[in-house]
Amino acid sequence: MDTMTYDTLVIGSGIAGLTFALKIADHRKVAVVTKKEKVETSTNYAQGGIASVLSPDDSFDLHIQDTLNSGDGLCNPDVVEMVIKNGPNRIHELAEMGVRFQLSQQDSVPFDLAREGGHSRSRIVHSQDMTGREVERVLVAMAENHPNISIFENYIAIDLIVECHLLKRGLRTTQRQERCWGAYVLDIEGNRILTFLARDTLLCTGGAGKVYVYTSNPDVATGDGVAMAYRAGAEIANMEFVQFHPTCLYHPHAKNFLISEAVRGEGGRLIDKRGHDFMAKYHPLKDLACRDVVARAIDTEIKQSGDDCVYVDISHRDADFLRRRFPGIHEKCLSLGIDITRDSIPVVPAAHYICGGVRTDKYGRTSIQHLYALGESACTGLHGANRLASNSLLEALVFAHNAAADINSRPSAPTEKISFPEVPPLEMPLNANDSEMVLIAYNWDIIRRLMWNYVGIVRRDNRLRLAQNHLAQIQREINEHYPNISLNSDLIELRNLATVAELIVNCALKRHESRGLHFNIDHPQKDDDRWQQDTTIRLDQWS
Repeated sequence: MDTMTYDTLVIGSGIAGLTFALKIADHRKVAVVTKKEKVETSTNYAQGGIASVLSPDDSFDLHIQDTLNSGDGLCNPDVVEMVIKNGPNRIHELAEMGVRFQLSQQDSVPFDLAREGGHSRSRIVHSQDMTGREVERVLVAMAENHPNISIFENYIAIDLIVECHLLKRGLRTTQRQERCWGAYVLDIEGNRILTFLARDTLLCTGGAGKVYVYTSNPDVATGDGVAMAYRAGAEIANMEFVQFHPTCLYHPHAKNFLISEAVRGEGGRLIDKRGHDFMAKYHPLKDLACRDVVARAIDTEIKQSGDDCVYVDISHRDADFLRRRFPGIHEKCLSLGIDITRDSIPVVPAAHYICGGVRTDKYGRTSIQHLYALGESACTGLHGANRLASNSLLEALVFAHNAAADINSRPSAPTEKISFPEVPPLEMPLNANDSEMVLIAYNWDIIRRLMWNYVGIVRRDNRLRLAQNHLAQIQREINEHYPNISLNSDLIELRNLATVAELIVNCALKRHESRGLHFNIDHPQKDDDRWQQDTTIRLDQWS
C-alpha cells in the first residue's frame, strides 16, 4: 500500500487539474492529489469570471491586442492567439457540463458579459460574483462520479520523482535523461509517506500568494508546484512578475477577501478618504486601467496621504442591481457593517497572482519529460509581464484541453503493464526532534514580512539584496533542520515558500528595468533592447 501506480498523477484539484483529468480519464487511471479538501483551491475563490470573445461587437483581434498591451512586451503572440481563439469553445463546453453562467437578455449574445480593467469590450462570462465556485462545483461532481478518477484529499506532495534524484540514491538507469515518474506524497491524516508512480505527472497546485503578508489567495497557495519543479531541475521563468490585485477588502475581521474588478467594471470609482477620485492622474482609462497601473497608483496614494487604505464606491448604482450582481460581495461586506449600496468599500492592494512559473510549451509540457504544468503553476507565455483580468481561468481551460489532447494522442496501455523503475521509499525521520517546530512558525512569518517590505509593489536593488541575504540564511536553517523534524504539511509548505521567495527575488535582481508588474525605483525605465525577454532560472540537479 506504500506504492500506488497510475497512468497519470494530477497534483492539484482546481479548474486546470480537474478539467484535464476529466478529458483523459475515459482511457486512463488518474489520481488527483490535493492537500486540503478538493474544493479548497484558488479556482473556488475566483469572483470575476472568464474572458472570451462572445459578442458581435467584440473580436479575437481586440482581445489579443488587450492581452498583449497588458503583458507589456513579454507575451508570446502565438500563445496569446491560440488561447483566445480557443476560448469560446471552452466556455460552451463548461456550459454543456452544467456550469450556470449568467444569461444575456439579448438574442445576439448568449451570456451576460461584464467589463474589467484593461479590456476594450465587455467579454467576461460570469456566474454573479462567484464564478470560480460554480465551475468548481460542476468539475468536482463530475470527477467524483468518474470510475477512473481517484481523489486523495489531505495528501500533500513532497517531491517529484525524477531520474537525477534516483541516480543520486544509487539507482541504475539505462540512460541519462530528465524524466518524471510521479511524486512522494504525505498522507497528512495517516502520517505516512506514499510513493505515487505515474507515466505522466501534472502540476497544477495554484499560486504562491502566501509568500506575502497580505494576499487574496487561500492558505493553500504556497507555490508547491513551482518549488518541486525547481528542485527537480525544471526551467522556471518570470517569477519577478507578481500581480498585486488593487482591491482586497481592508477590515480587521476580513481575511483574503477580494473586491472583484467587476465592481469597477460596473461603474465603481476609486476614491480617497476625502471622497476624491484619483485614477485620472495615473492613466487615461482611469479606474479601468490594467492591474499593475491601478495597484501602483493606490500604493502611491496611501504612501503620500498616510491613510491606511483607499475606497471603491459604487453606491450610485441601483441597490437591487448591486444585490443581484454582487451577492457574495454584498453579503460579506454587510456582515462587517459595510452596505455597498450606501457605503464606500475600504480596499488595499494584495498579492494575487504569479505570472511566472514552470516554463511550458503550448501543450503544458515542461523541460522534464512526462512532467506537465498548468494554471498558475505554469509560465505559458500568455500573461507576459502582467496578466489581463479574467484571462487566468481561460488559460487553465485551454491548456488543460491541449495537455489532455497531447496525452490522448499516445496509445494507452494497462497501468499494470507500465515498466516503472525501482523507486526506493522516502523514509520518515528516525530521530525527529519536534522541539524544533518553532522554526516553522517563526520563519514563515519572517519570509512573508521580508517579501512584503522588500519585494512588494515598488522595489529597489538594495532591498532586493537584503531580502536575498535573509532568505539564504533561512534556507540554511531549513536545510539543516529539515531531516530532523517530523515531516508534516507545515514544514513542507515552509520549504516550498522559502524556495519560491528566493526565485522571486533572484529573478527580480536579474531584471534591470521596470516592466509590467516589476517596478524598480533604481531602474525606472523599460529597456526593450536588453530586457524584452523572459527571465529564466534553473537548478542543475545532475551536478
